[in-house]
Amino acid sequence: MTTLSNPIRIYVDADACPVKDEIYRVAARHGLPVSVVAGQFIRVPQDRLIERIAAGPAMDAADDWIAERAGPCDIVVTADIPLASRCVKTGAEVIAPNGKPFTEQSIGMTLAVRNLMADLRSSGEITGGPKSFAARDRSAFLSALDQAIRRIQRRQAEAPGSRQV
Repeated sequence: MTTLSNPIRIYVDADACPVKDEIYRVAARHGLPVSVVAGQFIRVPQDRLIERIAAGPAMDAADDWIAERAGPCDIVVTADIPLASRCVKTGAEVIAPNGKPFTEQSIGMTLAVRNLMADLRSSGEITGGPKSFAARDRSAFLSALDQAIRRIQRRQAEAPGSRQV
């Protein structure tokens, strides 16, 4: 049974994304289009479902490109917390490469902590960075991506006026 409505699209903030290959595999399995967005040219597999976007060298050009397009039928993969906040506000499902979902309930505190940590680092208080990416992060991401796809599919199926064939 297929729902005829807006197709789910996956937007990838690609510059430092460690799970691009996983996204391509999941998208192929579900037949979903993927927009791989970076500031400059980035290599992607040749596939009709994968679109490469070079958003330009301006600061936050890739983030702006994604935020202007992402909506309720979309999934955004990013570790960029300000971009995640913008996309959550549009109704998109937003997932970090480590599988952590950004939601309306969590994004405010996540953004506040990020800003606090940036302030502390700029004053010389903290020198450590994020923990390294691990195999369990990849597994958590795959699970979160599948869950996000299913949530959107359920919403589409339950939406008034959706046709099922």
